[in-house]
Amino acid sequence: MKDPISISILELAIIAQDSNAPETFQKTKEIAQLADTLGYKRFWLAEHHNMAHVASSATVVLIGYIAGQTQNIRVGSGGIMLPNHSPLIVAEQFGTLETLYPNRIDLGLGRAPGTDQLTAEAIRKDFFEQAQRFPQNVTKLQDYFSTENATAKVRAFPAEGTNVPIWILGSSTESAALAAAYGLPYAFAGHFAPRQMIQAFEFYRENFQPSEFLDKPKTMACVNIVAADTNEEAEKLSTSLYQMFLNLIRNDRKGLQPPVDSLDDIMSEEERFHVNQMTACTFTGNKEQLITDLKKFIDYARVDELMATSPIFDHQAKLKSIHITKEVIDNINNI
Repeated sequence: MKDPISISILELAIIAQDSNAPETFQKTKEIAQLADTLGYKRFWLAEHHNMAHVASSATVVLIGYIAGQTQNIRVGSGGIMLPNHSPLIVAEQFGTLETLYPNRIDLGLGRAPGTDQLTAEAIRKDFFEQAQRFPQNVTKLQDYFSTENATAKVRAFPAEGTNVPIWILGSSTESAALAAAYGLPYAFAGHFAPRQMIQAFEFYRENFQPSEFLDKPKTMACVNIVAADTNEEAEKLSTSLYQMFLNLIRNDRKGLQPPVDSLDDIMSEEERFHVNQMTACTFTGNKEQLITDLKKFIDYARVDELMATSPIFDHQAKLKSIHITKEVIDNINNI
């Protein structure tokens, strides 16, 4: 019998049009508390910089806030962009979080800057050199968490001996190779870069080396999910997501836009092509539609976990989408 699929949330803390950071933090807390109550497994936050409409730049601070406002859900990073940081500092920060919230903290690691090139250099002058050293820095981070590091001259307190699960995040087969070689769980960013997802999962499973952390492959796909009472309502709500990606390819930085009746007058044929490529892993519809579509995807991708991100403009509609999505996964697990 197949293991049940876990459902989690990636919250991008996007500031909606005519909103602000304080309101976004309040909404993020409410989303996390609802997910906690409903039995979602994880609530992850992502690191982005120099983006006026993304409120999660101080990712570790926000993780601590959300963990303190919830009871059972695992809270973590999707992810921390390791080349931006010293492995020692990351170990100290996540060791502190794990000490405060035992057995509830995840550390997802990425190698991209989470920003533009100029900002990456402002964060860390040697960013691009550190990006090349990503595998070595993952090892260094693991060393700081281990009890074997007790004899080292440089130690991370209170991280030493804490059991913080490390995930490798990625959007290519390169990240899959690292996760497989290190015997770590692997999460793929299907919500914005789905093209290589199936290939990356297959490579990861075929090349996985068991480790002290994991004895068999563990995969998670992050996808866009917009759920509503009707397919038509979900389709309209999803236009905010498509406008977000349209603004991304135009390099037009705006807050999350309200839904529109039609996208035809907003984007050109070429823009629609690029947006559709980036959003190919988007699931939209009512409960019945999503049960069909998500079950087909889960069976095809052979993932162990599913993480949903839902850029929905209206806060109450987003909370409802989170309710319906959990019902959908519960139904799939009972089929």
